[in-house]
Amino acid sequence: MILYDIVDSIGRSVEGATQSVTGVFEPTIRLGVTGLSRAGKTVFITSLIANLMDRARMGQLRAAADGGIQAAYLHPQPDDTIPRFDFESHLAALTGAEPKWPVSTRSISELRLSMRVQPTGLMGMVSGPRTVHLDIVDYPGEWLLDLGLMEKSYAEWSQEALTRADTRDAGASFASLARSTDGAGRLDEPQAKRIAEAYTAYLQAIRDAGFSDYTPGRFLLPGDLAGSPVLTFAPLPSPEKARRGSLYREFERRFEAYKSKVVKPFFRDHFSRIDRQVVLVDALGAIHAGPQAVDDLRNAMADILGAFRPGANAWLSQMLFGKRVEKILFAATKADHLHHSQHGRLTAIMEALLRDARDRADFAGAKTQAMSIAALRATTEDHLQGLDVVRGRLMDTGKQAAFYPGDLPSDPAKIIGAARDGAQAWLDAEYSVMNFAPAKLDLAPGEGPPHIRLDRAAEFLIGDRLR
Repeated sequence: MILYDIVDSIGRSVEGATQSVTGVFEPTIRLGVTGLSRAGKTVFITSLIANLMDRARMGQLRAAADGGIQAAYLHPQPDDTIPRFDFESHLAALTGAEPKWPVSTRSISELRLSMRVQPTGLMGMVSGPRTVHLDIVDYPGEWLLDLGLMEKSYAEWSQEALTRADTRDAGASFASLARSTDGAGRLDEPQAKRIAEAYTAYLQAIRDAGFSDYTPGRFLLPGDLAGSPVLTFAPLPSPEKARRGSLYREFERRFEAYKSKVVKPFFRDHFSRIDRQVVLVDALGAIHAGPQAVDDLRNAMADILGAFRPGANAWLSQMLFGKRVEKILFAATKADHLHHSQHGRLTAIMEALLRDARDRADFAGAKTQAMSIAALRATTEDHLQGLDVVRGRLMDTGKQAAFYPGDLPSDPAKIIGAARDGAQAWLDAEYSVMNFAPAKLDLAPGEGPPHIRLDRAAEFLIGDRLR
């Protein structure tokens, strides 16, 4: 393994140097896109690509507004072993005669958009257009959350997981099973399988309930690892003594194998090459689910920032060879479920969550920003009986309906404070969510799909590299 690591490190150094030389002539931006709990990752990527190709709605992206982007076109991706993001099928689903949300991606995929850009400033005066490649790497949010496991022992992870399960209705059954299990007893594979299946069912339940922390993520997206020992473990209380061959010791071994054989290779092969990162968050869904779900989101954001913290992960720093993610955007999606009069409040809540996450992670590194967006606007706005509402086509019936989700507080501390203090419910408010279908679109030439602040998100993430 030591010899392999040395050879692998040398190979990555040579690859990085080659990419640096090539990047002088045709710069490449690798944008990682992930989402937490049904945040709309596939829609975000599809709409971003469509709006970069047809830029009439991208006024807040300076390179689009001033004509710096002269053309944009899809180009073969550089990684032949990664599935291609199926942009054409997803766009057809969103813009067809009977539009529908595209099927969510459940594994890693990639797409390259190449843009012919005229540089500004002194360089632009003496040079012609250049080609800038945008490589979008799409991966499940569960995989990003798994990075937090790398710095934890099995005992630490087990204690944290069981403590969280104790506070959740959906966790009562699993917590009881885990605490009644004799971890010092000899390993029995049928018993190990039952415990792992119970833990997986618990993770599925909390994800459906709007919580954000459901690690290990591959338990919910097993792929070809389904049924393997590396996914057959669960948190257990630490026994006084756990001999070799005991259930606890075997679960501990499998936990370490999960980190080394599942989590680490993904970050070594893919994450270490990302320049910019966007984390999509269904903040409205968490608020609707209650203070515990918001607190879970708060913890997840802190874990994510902790993973990006310089020097925090020695193994990751060694693989990066000085390369760092430069910008991270936390975007609250589905802003179109709110009247624009409340967008500022949703953004303030996201900013407060990000600020708290920065403090808890002792973060200093990449530039970070919080924003509220809708990658595809599915509603229109109205005013009924003194309330600011949105109108949209319902998923279940296809009929048009007006919706008022509740009034978000002007002071985000009312949301963050209740979440931090462990409140069971909001004291003076109720918040609702509605499942809207995509609106039928009639796009003029040069127009991408309608959105809310997708152009501002693009300006933060890649705008500096397009000038």
